[in-house]
Amino acid sequence: MNSHGQLVFPFGVAPALTSANFVQAPCNEQAFRFVRRWPDWPARAAALCGPAGCGKSHLAAIWQQAAHAQIIKARDLAAAEPNATAIIVEDWDWDHPETNRDRALLALFERPDAWLLLTARTPPSEWGSAIGDLKSRFQSLIAFAIWAPDDALLSGLVAKHFADRQLAVPDAVVTRIVTQVERTPAAIAAFVARLDEKALAHRRAVTERLVLELLESETHVENGD
Repeated sequence: MNSHGQLVFPFGVAPALTSANFVQAPCNEQAFRFVRRWPDWPARAAALCGPAGCGKSHLAAIWQQAAHAQIIKARDLAAAEPNATAIIVEDWDWDHPETNRDRALLALFERPDAWLLLTARTPPSEWGSAIGDLKSRFQSLIAFAIWAPDDALLSGLVAKHFADRQLAVPDAVVTRIVTQVERTPAAIAAFVARLDEKALAHRRAVTERLVLELLESETHVENGD
């Protein structure tokens, strides 16, 4: 049982991906507003860019629910048969340009009834393409970079990861993680997962002391102690 009288059980984690629990901050405010204003977009295609865990998939999920969009991984695009009006193409820049894949995306751009939302780690200006016509599409694509590591957003991410695990933790836990864990969304998500595992394994509450113990043990491992 944790310090708030809450039992901790080893259930699977199902991230909540709705508008209500999206962690808003100045760095993602424009992207959030843009996604929610659909179908009142100035163009029929847009992109969300940022590192793993920054909120791209959460925003894409919000749009999927609003637009009843079909989600397709970029690497599967050549073999896919998109049958929806709204389409999300995920992880566009994870693989090298490939002619069939790129032709499939160009065909979606050219569909007059299609709405497109792409996600990637890098902005469209840095995307490669095996087709010249696609490069010009990338250059004119509306894009939102949605990650900047400020304390407000980091704190919100920490709190959300715990909330996804149905855990309420003291503010000191959130502050300690924000100040001492690598300031990236992926690192924060991974640390919270390891902390949760440690708490479950030892049947302990998630406290600041537990955070410090985990940080210390991982520092020893990194240093070869």
